[in-house]
Amino acid sequence: MKFAVNKKDSNSKARTGLIETDHGKIQTPIFMPVGTVGSVKGVHQRDLVEDIHAQIILGNTYHLYLRPGLDILKQAGGLHRFINWERPILTDSGGYQVFSLAANRKLTEEGAKFRSHIDGSYHLFTPENVVDTQRIIGADIIMAFDECTPYPCEYKYAEKSMHLTHTWLHRGIRHFNETELIYEHKQSFFPIVQGSVFKDLRIKSAETVAEYNMEGNAIGGLSVGEPAEMMYEMIELVNNILPQDKPRYLMGVGTPANILEGIALGIDMFDCVMPTRNGRNGMLFTRNGILNIKNQKWATDFSLIDAESDSFVDKLYSKAYLRHLFAANEFLGMQIASIHNLHFYLWLVNEARNKINEGTFIEWKNEMVKQFMTRL
Repeated sequence: MKFAVNKKDSNSKARTGLIETDHGKIQTPIFMPVGTVGSVKGVHQRDLVEDIHAQIILGNTYHLYLRPGLDILKQAGGLHRFINWERPILTDSGGYQVFSLAANRKLTEEGAKFRSHIDGSYHLFTPENVVDTQRIIGADIIMAFDECTPYPCEYKYAEKSMHLTHTWLHRGIRHFNETELIYEHKQSFFPIVQGSVFKDLRIKSAETVAEYNMEGNAIGGLSVGEPAEMMYEMIELVNNILPQDKPRYLMGVGTPANILEGIALGIDMFDCVMPTRNGRNGMLFTRNGILNIKNQKWATDFSLIDAESDSFVDKLYSKAYLRHLFAANEFLGMQIASIHNLHFYLWLVNEARNKINEGTFIEWKNEMVKQFMTRL
């Protein structure tokens, strides 16, 4: 993997860049649609490419390991071939999913023992076998196995968790370096900074991660309930330490405002289920604010969903029709809303790139953050 910073904003830490993988190029800052089980919920791959303009999507090790399983993925030739996706893929190591299943998992220095949410069977994830699993999945960018701490948590717990994450990181990198590629394309390994909302822990974790000099780095354990300003403080702290010549990935974040603020702090990569999850519940993100399509006020509004958007769904359908689909519990409504939201998120990061290149990013960002939070 190659990464080059193309343009730096003079009034913030925002920058544009280019990641090159064997499956294609990724312009940064970028948003990655979440395709947890090898599918971005309700969205066809054709639409991801032709309308949403997704440059990279995300898969999840935990879910793909359980279903369809590694045997099927290996027989298929990896996730790219299995889902017929020719562009880059990133896989999350499953650490967050194991964290979210706290009632059904046990952590030790060896790894994390957990019960499947599908059939209750027991499994063990270790830093080594998570690398092996991601080798079989075949993503272009694979993540270290880590523990994501909850918020709030006590300092002692966060410190112990961070040290466990660092122990796992050392073992994961060693195993990554000792194992061979399964498919013809190269893979890159990203460590993850942890430390909850404690400054000294975040600094220590960022320093530890930076020392490994991997091809990119991630920031985890944020957007788990802490105030937004606290999240921004941690991002700024960590980005002052992580290498500037490596891409920085903020995991699981977030709202359009979060993304713009993250870009201003030097983040290059984002992912979040919010566009599709909120879309399936009738919440649409637009350039003018947030719209709940289920509200009665849209029942007789025959204007286009978003006249400013160039998405095909926004040019085809009215707000009244989309509201009708939701009222009728028609799957097409959830699909249209998901495509709309993903198109908006990719438009957002593309526009941010344009503004950084033009030198007008901060002024535009400050105006847009207020606008995006408006309830229509």
